[in-house]
Amino acid sequence: MTQKDPVEPDIVARALAKNRLGVPSVVFFGVAGAAPLTVIIGAISATYAIIGSTAVPIAYVAVAGILSLFTVGFVAMSRHIVNSGAFYSYISHGLGRVVGVGAAFVALPAYSAMQIGLFGLFGSAASGILAAFGVITPWWVCAIAAWLIVTVLGVLWVDLSGKVLAVLLVAEISIVLIYDLTMISHPAGGQVTFTSFSPAPLLTPVVGSLLVIAIAGFVGFEATVVLSEEAKDPKRTIARATHWAVLLAALLCSLSAWAMAVNTGPENIAATAAEHQTDLVFFLIGAHLPAALVNLGYLLFLTSVFAALLAFQAAVSRYQFALGREGVLPAVFGRTHPRTGAPLAGSITQSIIAIVVLSMYAVAGADPLVYLFAWMSTIGGLGVLILMWATSAAVIGFFARGRRRENVWRAYVAPFMSFLLLSVVLTATVIGFGELLQVDGDSIFQWLIPVLYLGTAFVGFCWAWIMRAARPEVYAQIGRGTEHKTSILADAGFPRPLHAADPVGAARSGYPY
Repeated sequence: MTQKDPVEPDIVARALAKNRLGVPSVVFFGVAGAAPLTVIIGAISATYAIIGSTAVPIAYVAVAGILSLFTVGFVAMSRHIVNSGAFYSYISHGLGRVVGVGAAFVALPAYSAMQIGLFGLFGSAASGILAAFGVITPWWVCAIAAWLIVTVLGVLWVDLSGKVLAVLLVAEISIVLIYDLTMISHPAGGQVTFTSFSPAPLLTPVVGSLLVIAIAGFVGFEATVVLSEEAKDPKRTIARATHWAVLLAALLCSLSAWAMAVNTGPENIAATAAEHQTDLVFFLIGAHLPAALVNLGYLLFLTSVFAALLAFQAAVSRYQFALGREGVLPAVFGRTHPRTGAPLAGSITQSIIAIVVLSMYAVAGADPLVYLFAWMSTIGGLGVLILMWATSAAVIGFFARGRRRENVWRAYVAPFMSFLLLSVVLTATVIGFGELLQVDGDSIFQWLIPVLYLGTAFVGFCWAWIMRAARPEVYAQIGRGTEHKTSILADAGFPRPLHAADPVGAARSGYPY
């Protein structure tokens, strides 16, 4: 009787649909996750109103610079690792399997929370739009309608979702550019000013809050790597798409923030934003554009949120697929739909969690904007920031064992710089987390959420240690996806060739992690 090879278990029975997505489709998923119109109308207006700084445009430029550095090492690693587990897989390769499983336990609630929070924003916005037409509908009815469509699309062909996102995002970007050009062409005092791009305000105490809020506006761009197994020529497609997703989000957010300040005058933008809040953009362009274009903006704001919902559904379900395929989660999560190739159990699980949370909020009568959208998005954003920070360190660790034909800039310099900068942003986020949630300084939520993330990561560490002791053949494949057996063994540090008579014993004795 022959012994089964430990790195090719029955869990890896299916793969995601291959060769479905080109560069444009992957870019659409990344930009959709970042939801630029949602950020422009919601986050940028709120930042001007709450912080009162004129440095919002330069803050987005600064964050784009940090994330561009992060992306250099991130996409360099993507050329060597093709796995829908993204951050989890990269951290497993760079920092070890135990840390990788801890990262996975952070990723799942983080992305799930961000998507569920967006249902609150969608429901509230849709309810307001319907009310303008005389149709009074509770927010949760609109949210559940969106939930139903996202649930169906989540189990269909991923390229179908990509086409839906393409249509929505082209329209969204077009209206953003029209609004920006309108605001810039009607400057306060008749003169366009660039003072909002002065870096001086970044040296003030508000820089921490500015960078934290700005970086949250980019969360979702990293979803490009989650789609690596379904991309055409993934080693090139993912790299290009990720760079484009960061650049597009940065351009749209910084340009729009500057255009608002040009239209009101930098000295007046904070007061105007405080007065009009999320209606700021519509107030500024309302006097210069036909009502039809203003109303179209409201509608596209809604579709922007929907596009982000769809992108996060894809991200969460593919994380669960990667973990199920490799034995970290039950094997059912590692199977795909026989016709569409979509991760069936992961998508359905996320939908079930979402509908349960939405039902609880509906019954409780809680404010969907404050306690669902704002809180859940902020909590999820902290988790994703932790993952980015850890991934920067993982890139350094991965290439420290061999540059693999990557140059020094991509393998060491850019990842190290991004690690340092993200460390500063993460520290500022944790210290000021209560302010981001807008709770009192003595509130339990000031420290509870960071501690909970630390706790979930520790649970992941413990689960990985248990797997290493009890199921070394499953532990061996953590973060490795469908990579070829010899690549897995080489990355794990096994001698070549591995003794065929006792693979489990070799796994016990030779593991570096």
